[in-house]
Amino acid sequence: MSDWLVLGIAMAAACAVVLTIVIFNNRDVDEDDDPSETPGVMDYMTMMIGVVYAIVLGLAIAGVWEARGAAQESVRQEAQALHEIRQRVQVYPTAVREQIRGDVDAYVSYVVRTEWPHMSEHETLSTKGTQLFDRLRTDVTRYAPRTDLEGQAYQPLVDQVAAADDARGARGQNAGDTMPGVVWFGLIIGAVVTVGMIFVLGIRRSFRELLLAGVFSVLIAFLLFLIWDFDAPYGRGIGATTAPFLDLFPGTGG
Repeated sequence: MSDWLVLGIAMAAACAVVLTIVIFNNRDVDEDDDPSETPGVMDYMTMMIGVVYAIVLGLAIAGVWEARGAAQESVRQEAQALHEIRQRVQVYPTAVREQIRGDVDAYVSYVVRTEWPHMSEHETLSTKGTQLFDRLRTDVTRYAPRTDLEGQAYQPLVDQVAAADDARGARGQNAGDTMPGVVWFGLIIGAVVTVGMIFVLGIRRSFRELLLAGVFSVLIAFLLFLIWDFDAPYGRGIGATTAPFLDLFPGTGG
């Protein structure tokens, strides 16, 4: 049984139970009963809908913001690990040093200029980027240290390659949308219900009421847009950026 079917059954069952109780509870209501003398149930329900939806919106915004922060942190860790590789390799012979530094520069340049747009469009890492990183790993690990100083630098270099690989993997896992479809379903339905309560309350055409209704609708739309924009950490305007790479490798962004 799919999650959507379970959700539909649960919502229909909850609605049926509530309506059944209300109908049976009001079978013996007198014809001369005045609803205006009963407590403001509509006001209470409206308030609770607004409160519940505000909590849901807040949790959704916090979730996508946290995902964006984690995505940006993985980029920073990857860039820092690559920078450490480039610096620590200075104790190696000139030919080996230049080869590894060339691998780092080629990989970073490809990530910034090519893989980042590819990742935003396809929500996955590129094959070429993986090949460039594998070449860097091979050149670092296959070199056999010849001096004590080179031997002391070898293991930290291997560790930095592993750290960069781990951060790259995290970047790939966060490349797609982070919010499940069922959450978006709840957010959109909640927005429709919340804004729809304006009409249930019998809004008039006075300037003040129209202004408040318009501002409220704009606010809901803005918050939903904010969640949508943060939902893809690498794919939209306010997502994670290549700034850590550009800061540590200034020549790669041109």
